This record gives sequence, structure tokens and C-alpha cells, in this order.
Amino acid sequence: MSKKDARKLSLEALAEKRRIAFRMKEKGYGRGEMAELLEVNPSTVSHWFKKARGTDKEEVISGKKRGVKKGTGKRLSPEQEEDIQYLITKNMPDDLGIQSALWTRKAVLALVEEYCGVTLPVRTMGHYLQSWGFTPQKPAKQAYEQQPEKVREWLDETYPALHRRAQEEGAEIHWGDETGIRSRCQHGRSYAPKGETPVQKVIGKYFGVNLISSITNRGKVQLMVYEGRFDSKMMIRFMERLVADQTRKVFLVLDNLKVHHSNEVTGWAECHKEKIELHFLPSYSPELNPDEYLNCDLKAEIHSKPQALDKDGLKEKVVRAMNFLQAAPPRVASYFKHPKIAYAA
Repeated sequence: MSKKDARKLSLEALAEKRRIAFRMKEKGYGRGEMAELLEVNPSTVSHWFKKARGTDKEEVISGKKRGVKKGTGKRLSPEQEEDIQYLITKNMPDDLGIQSALWTRKAVLALVEEYCGVTLPVRTMGHYLQSWGFTPQKPAKQAYEQQPEKVREWLDETYPALHRRAQEEGAEIHWGDETGIRSRCQHGRSYAPKGETPVQKVIGKYFGVNLISSITNRGKVQLMVYEGRFDSKMMIRFMERLVADQTRKVFLVLDNLKVHHSNEVTGWAECHKEKIELHFLPSYSPELNPDEYLNCDLKAEIHSKPQALDKDGLKEKVVRAMNFLQAAPPRVASYFKHPKIAYAA
């Protein structure tokens, strides 16, 4: 009778053969006989009985999962893996002297080689990244000129004090921003057969619509569409409209656009200080302004629809989209769930 390689048997079949072998041993069968009847090598039977010495027989019968134990055979130690993950999370490649704009597999390989002295294949690095739960993502932008200490001061001191004042004085905090909608800006993807890129016809003319808006964390939206360049007169016109619609004093939080700090704007605000106060975010910190999220939502809403063929058509789309957002306070209030602006919720 030919012998079978026990390593090629299923776990269930092998467990059954071990169980029969131990029964045969109790009945006095020799190991040669067992091996012959079970169609395995005598050395295999000897190995089973040897393993059973000083341990639970049932553990030997059930066996264990084959293959390399998970986590063994890795070139990086757990400590090294933890260090690399921390470096990737807290830095971009150029912060660590790695010649890459983004964290690609090759960039992470270079980091591993420099910090751990270990050289790995690109594919292996991909497996590491996957096991860490890292996925390729579009990075958010942050200006080099941003001052982290000013951001911390805004989050920890300036804004909490502003919020307390608003509560004490019965004022309402608004966040304002300007944006432009352009005719040639078309985002998104369209399904098509693989390898057959869809063709979308676009208008050749270039035109746009400008607007300024403000929102509150309760989802209230104020807006004004305008033409031409944004200057002090345009800003004052918006503030006039803003306070005209309010029953409470407005604390208007803005970025540091030069117009916002102009003598005309600050002078007008001073003359109407019983109705409005201007406050300013840290420089180069658009991610702290909730109104930026309204702008993104607005553009996504507009560009998901068929494109406008002229300026009047685009303006109509903008007004329709803004009316839709004005009528959906819960949607606007949901912007404040984003971690970057949750401080203002």
C-alpha cells in the first residue's frame, strides 16, 4: 500500500487519522501496522506520539493551522513599524528630507531605509501600508506661511472668548467668505467602458459669477451675488444687507483679505458697532472657516448639473443652488461636524 504525504492532507483528514492512531495504540497495535493501515509514514506516527508526551492528546489530534505564524518573518520589528507610521502621519516627505512631494510606496521605502537601515521591495512596502490601514488619499493643502502658534491661540483662547462674549451679549456669530464660480470648472467622473474615456462637450467661452456669503452654526445662510472686482464698497454693501436682516448683533468672522482690513470697511463697522463687529481668523488658515465648506458644497451642487451656456445661465444656477442651501439649515449645520471646524459647532 502506497504511503501518503501527511502534509498534503486536509486538516480534518489528518485529525481523523491521528484520532484513529491513538485508538489503535490503546489496542496494542504496533507503529508499523498503524502506518500501513493509515497510509502514512511510520516516522509520522512516531512524531504524533512524541508530541503527545506531556501535553493534551486532544491538542495533538486537532493540530494547528499550517504556514508561517502571522507577524513572523517580517523585516521590520513592531517598534520600527510603529515609528514609521508615526513619522508618516505627522510629517510630509520633504519635512524628513525625503525627495518626494507625497507619501508614495517608494517614498515610504526611502524612509524605512534611512531610519531603519532596511531595504524592502516596493510590493512588500505596499503590504505593510495595507496592514497598517493606510490608504492613498488626496492631501489637504496648508500654506507654508501659516503660523501654528496663532492657530492654537485661536482655537484655545481667542474663539472661546469670542463665543462667551456672544452668549453674554446675545450676539450671533457669522463666518463670511467670498468665492467665484467659473464656466470651465467641471468636476466629477462619468462611467464608461474600460479604456474608452467619455467625451464631454464644454462651452468655449470663459465667464464667471462672484458671490459673498456668511453662515452660522445653526445653518443660517446669507449671500450676495455681485459683478466686477471685490472691493471695500462691495464688502460694505454686503454688511449692510447682513445687519438689515438681523435682530441680534453680528460677530462676523473673516479671513485676512486686504479688503476686510481696509479703512473704509473698518470705519463703517466702527460706525455701526452696535450692530456688527469684525473678527479675523489666523492668517493662511482657510480650513478654520466654515464658510469654505459652503463654497465647496455650492460648487459641487452647481457642477453636478448640466453646464450653463452663458453668464446669465450660470448666475441662475448659482442663485438656485444657494436658495436650495438656504432652505436646508440642517445640511449647512452639518459642515460643523468636520473635525477642522468642530470647534465652532
